Amino acid sequence: MTTDTTTKSPEAASEPPPGAAPAPKRAARGHRRLLTRRDRITLALMAGVPTVLHVALVWVTALASIALAFTTWDGIGFDSIQWVGLQNFRQLFADNPQFWPALQHNVIWFVVLILIPTPLGLFLAVQLDKNIRFSRVYQTAFFLPVVISMACIGFVWQLVYNPDTGLINSLIGANKPGHYIDWIGDPKLNLWAVLVAASWRHTGYMMILYLAGLKGIDPSLREASSLDGANEWQTFRHVVFPTLRPTNTVVLVVTIIESLRAFDLVFVFNKGAQGTELLSILVTNNIIGESSRIGYGSAIAVVLLVISLVVIIPYLVATFRKERRS
Repeated sequence: MTTDTTTKSPEAASEPPPGAAPAPKRAARGHRRLLTRRDRITLALMAGVPTVLHVALVWVTALASIALAFTTWDGIGFDSIQWVGLQNFRQLFADNPQFWPALQHNVIWFVVLILIPTPLGLFLAVQLDKNIRFSRVYQTAFFLPVVISMACIGFVWQLVYNPDTGLINSLIGANKPGHYIDWIGDPKLNLWAVLVAASWRHTGYMMILYLAGLKGIDPSLREASSLDGANEWQTFRHVVFPTLRPTNTVVLVVTIIESLRAFDLVFVFNKGAQGTELLSILVTNNIIGESSRIGYGSAIAVVLLVISLVVIIPYLVATFRKERRS
């Protein structure tokens, strides 16, 4: 007997026999399930609530401050708002004896932060980038002041600067009657005392920024420099530091913003009086102080906003141009 064996192709084997019901089609792999109504509501809440809060607390208040800068208002009822044009700005620049010292203190704040804690933070970042022992411990210790709120830092340094029981006066023997050094109350010393506390915190901030920049440098650049016979300082000066140009831009912008928004530390120390006046302190004193000159305080806030934009806008323009070229 001869048996005919026929070999069926996979296509033929997969075809259903005549008269049989067609097999249900399987969904293609990777097919995405459509969002349900519950998913849409969840996404709308997750994206909508932060957006509404951001617009209400940032953009609306900023635009309202700009509008109120050209008015006088005591904060009681909207009917008392009166349009005065540029009168607040004229009074601010010509008749306020605290404005120019406050602006000068903000400039001093920036100069000190850029000259002392910024190079110190870069030095610490370079040392920690060498993968020394206990590097994580050192990073945590130096970065810890950044995590702590400025108000807590102010209370800690108040204890350090206490004329009677403070650490500094105890070490130098200035805690005896007739030999007290009033670090907070003396107008010739209190600004520099506050800047020491601010620099202590700012150093850790700069260290983390520069350490992130150093981790992104290609190791082959340093290897090529060492093969060319360059020592460690020459490698840093001619290879590493030029590569940190984007990080330096971020550091500059962050330092300027930190110097303009300085408020918490000074307010905890002595509420911005007797030599520690800042623009942010003037804004607070005029808006929520006893005078309640909201229009005048808004004018100071607008000046602070303009100074900030002068720095931020060129940085954003340079960043967008770089992205377009790439």
